[in-house]
Amino acid sequence: MKKTIAIMLTVFSLGMMAQTSMTNKEDEKFAMEAAKAGTKEIKLGQLAATKGSTPEVRELGKMMVEQHTQAANELKTLAERKSIKLPMDMDAECKKCYNELSKKSGKDFDKAYTEMMVKDHKKVIAEFTTEKNDGKDVDFKEWATNTLPTLQHHLQMSETAHKNAKM
Repeated sequence: MKKTIAIMLTVFSLGMMAQTSMTNKEDEKFAMEAAKAGTKEIKLGQLAATKGSTPEVRELGKMMVEQHTQAANELKTLAERKSIKLPMDMDAECKKCYNELSKKSGKDFDKAYTEMMVKDHKKVIAEFTTEKNDGKDVDFKEWATNTLPTLQHHLQMSETAHKNAKM
């Protein structure tokens, strides 16, 4: 009897461990895309912090670096708990954007960077909203929900900076 109970407890424990470590493929895809987007915002933010022609664009870049680094660290910790290996380097698309942007200067840089931030944040906000509403993994849903206000703030700041860069 004791042996049967021990076996049942072991099977139950293994089942619970497998259940908690399994993540829905859509949630995993969300995490991968969020990591790529975050890396892009950090790298481009670093560029803007040094190349921006106005204090507003330089500050926007610094804010992106600081806040996306914080979010990336949170996501990395969460993904590690779920045995998900996130991309940590720029992908080909990000490298292309970075290279194109790095060739610009002055107002041209400011316009291109802020336009990119508006476009990217609209896309990311849509992805985070989908995860918040439809995600299956409770932890990723919570992270998306908690990160959304920051992304919405980034969009507002980017829209204002873009409007000012076009003047």
